[in-house]
Amino acid sequence: MDNPLARKLSHFTRLWASDEAALDVLSRQRVRQVNARHDLIREGDRPEHVNLILSGWACRYKTLEDGRRQIIAILLPGDFCDLNIFILRAMDHSMAAITPVTHAEVSREVLEEVMLKQPRITQALWWDSLVTAAIQREWNVSLGQRTALERVGHILCELFVRLRMVGLTNGNSCEFPITQVDLADATGLSAVHLNRTLQELRAGDLIVLRDRLLTIRDLRALQMLSLFNPNYLHLDAEGQQYGANES
Repeated sequence: MDNPLARKLSHFTRLWASDEAALDVLSRQRVRQVNARHDLIREGDRPEHVNLILSGWACRYKTLEDGRRQIIAILLPGDFCDLNIFILRAMDHSMAAITPVTHAEVSREVLEEVMLKQPRITQALWWDSLVTAAIQREWNVSLGQRTALERVGHILCELFVRLRMVGLTNGNSCEFPITQVDLADATGLSAVHLNRTLQELRAGDLIVLRDRLLTIRDLRALQMLSLFNPNYLHLDAEGQQYGANES
């Protein structure tokens, strides 16, 4: 199962071969490449399709009139960019490539046809939408209540677990191409404060972050320090135990 979308959705629902084939069809819809630091879509644009990230990292963000930016979500391979975007007349936020990104542009018609014919995929996408909302809630908690150390440790844990879901980790390591500026914009910290916090995590022998590679030396210890509970990612989703047509 090399398709990152299929890998992720299989955590929510047991997929059949026909489901995996349908997801491969989605992943081949108008495949496009975007260079790093370029927008996939801008605030105010009219959305015409759903973007599915196939490779690379992207983000959702908002920019204030004075140029300050808040990253409100990090998008990884296997992630849809706003599944229900078709109801919008205009985007209320922007999406940009953090690294070079390959993505599929999935039309409403193709997506609706797959969901109609493949109920397991529909069930899995419901789960995925719930997890997306849960991640947003957890980020809100981090911005409002967690300390800087907890905040940074928490997002490192989350991104590592999400990458592991789609088979993009190697033991306790994963590629980590996001810059410190991006990470600061995602955690609501200044670049200086973010750098100091990463140094503290390094000094505690919890992480090694070098040459775009993150190694978590002790995931359990980092989770405890960061107050990270992966329950909001619903890795033990009930849907994994049965197919959508089964009781």
